[in-house]
Amino acid sequence: MQRRRGQVALIWKSKTITDNRGNEVIVGDEDGPHEVRAAFVPQRSAKAEVPGQQQINITRMIVDANLSDVTLWSRVEAMGKTWDVVTPPAYHHGTRQTRHWSIDIRQRP
Repeated sequence: MQRRRGQVALIWKSKTITDNRGNEVIVGDEDGPHEVRAAFVPQRSAKAEVPGQQQINITRMIVDANLSDVTLWSRVEAMGKTWDVVTPPAYHHGTRQTRHWSIDIRQRP
């Protein structure tokens, strides 16, 4: 139910292009974001207590199984913040109602 009624998130998928040297490079797709509904589960965080330290905020995003082309080069906008994909998305197969992707995302500083 949370994936259907969850919070709205915008995901920029990734695609493979050929650069000016002839190399295949994976980049974020600039065609525009895809709007999805997702459930968010906090994973771990560390607060920057001393100047020079970095704050870490990692959250798991759970989305429907029909999402594709999301990799480490994808970007997410959710909860008013910009996030990077930290780990490759994990597909969890099950019945039609329970199959989903779980994606760990890290908040950009």
